[in-house]
Amino acid sequence: GILGKIRLCLIKKLQPDLEHRRKYHVEFASSTSFHGVHNIVHTQSKARRVLWLLIVAGCFAVVIWQICSRFIYYFSWPTTTTVVVQYVENVKFPAVTFCNLNRFQAHAVSNLKAIFLIWNIVSAILQKFAMEDKYSEELNDFLVGNQNFSIKDFTRKNGFYLNSSTLLECDFFGKPCYPQDFEQVFTEYGNCFTFNHNDLSARRVSLSGRGLHLLFDVQQDKFTDEPTLGYTDAGITFVIHSPQELPRFDGLGLLTPVGMHAQVAIRQLKSIIQEYPWGECKPDIKLQYHKIYSTTGCLLECKARYIQDRCGCLPFILPGNGTECDLLKFYKCVYPAVYDIEIKGLCTVGTHNSTCPAPCEETDYPTTVTYSNFGGEKAIKYFSTKLKKSPEYIRQNLVRIEIKYHDLSYKITQQQKALTISELLADVGGQLGLFCGASMITIIELLEYIFTNFCWMCIFLLLKAPEMPQWNNPSQNQSIHKENRRGIQEC
Repeated sequence: GILGKIRLCLIKKLQPDLEHRRKYHVEFASSTSFHGVHNIVHTQSKARRVLWLLIVAGCFAVVIWQICSRFIYYFSWPTTTTVVVQYVENVKFPAVTFCNLNRFQAHAVSNLKAIFLIWNIVSAILQKFAMEDKYSEELNDFLVGNQNFSIKDFTRKNGFYLNSSTLLECDFFGKPCYPQDFEQVFTEYGNCFTFNHNDLSARRVSLSGRGLHLLFDVQQDKFTDEPTLGYTDAGITFVIHSPQELPRFDGLGLLTPVGMHAQVAIRQLKSIIQEYPWGECKPDIKLQYHKIYSTTGCLLECKARYIQDRCGCLPFILPGNGTECDLLKFYKCVYPAVYDIEIKGLCTVGTHNSTCPAPCEETDYPTTVTYSNFGGEKAIKYFSTKLKKSPEYIRQNLVRIEIKYHDLSYKITQQQKALTISELLADVGGQLGLFCGASMITIIELLEYIFTNFCWMCIFLLLKAPEMPQWNNPSQNQSIHKENRRGIQEC
């Protein structure tokens, strides 16, 4: 049948005889570009043949060892870090967010300690605060009697404000700036104000040593905080950040107390991190309410999604378009939800498998701060006359801050792949060429040789396979079997 015809065809056309196969092996050993093999075949001395056989086998073993080590090293995903300092003619100025350590106006919160407790609940979304149980009864009484109370509107109206009475001087690169150049934002310090919030193209400096100069009046008699809750300082706190990112005071805020002059020298540091598995970033992650990806923005959006799903509302301090949470939901639902997020690790930051992995590109502004007492005796008299305030008031309320670049350069810290695909292939090719004189052509020759012998082996096994019985017509099977045997004998 069909099996007999296939066998007959393989015998006549494809299956070479023993002499032909032996000749093919000798020709391959003589003509291959794999160095050393022809010395094994053509030498007449047995000792020399054994020597070359050992040399070729040893070199081949070394090549296999080297190639395996290079592949093991490659799949360990190694990286190197390079640091480059780039000097430029002008550099973008960062955003700076300023807050008063006294968060509320005194007349609005007199005899109203619950305001501070409520704001602690709100700011717990950004930074974890522990509220003591002894205040829970006072807070419950306030919530029952003020169900329509809006902490957002109250803070915007009665928190720290920025106008000509609190911002006495503002100068950016030799040009005056005004309170309307600042944008109001909510942070854990209540009302805060950000300069250069939109990354305007004009916010550039071309000379080192010149930048932003500010003079604040914190007005301690008008703004207050609750000392019994731990807020005892007076002054301005600020944070320097990228214009496209939100301010983050937790661990990054700088503090200038009253009566002090702070000189801040900044540098720009840009970090580039490789994607997983070389690094910990994921370039395909996009944020819904932020232009660029950052771990802070990602963490806020993660909290917003969880609170929205659990409480059916969204705190005003988080990004999103959901219904704003009222005070009762803040206390009964949002505050426990934030606690669960922290305890259960629902929004994690850092590694590639966390909710918010590290950003692939990040810009930081390392700072160096020096302090001095604000003004000498003549300066105190000058401001006392100008503001019509006593010298004691000047020392207890004025804060001067200067922020400038250290020099017109920025540092790039870049994480790079220690071994790329092309470098891996070059290493493998170098090892093959060094020990065996092999190349890509040699590999193709070997593959052709292996494939040819594999085909011969398959044909041999097919000819040795038992015949396929045909159960439907035994007499026909016998006649076909005789014809096949006669054909094989004739061949």
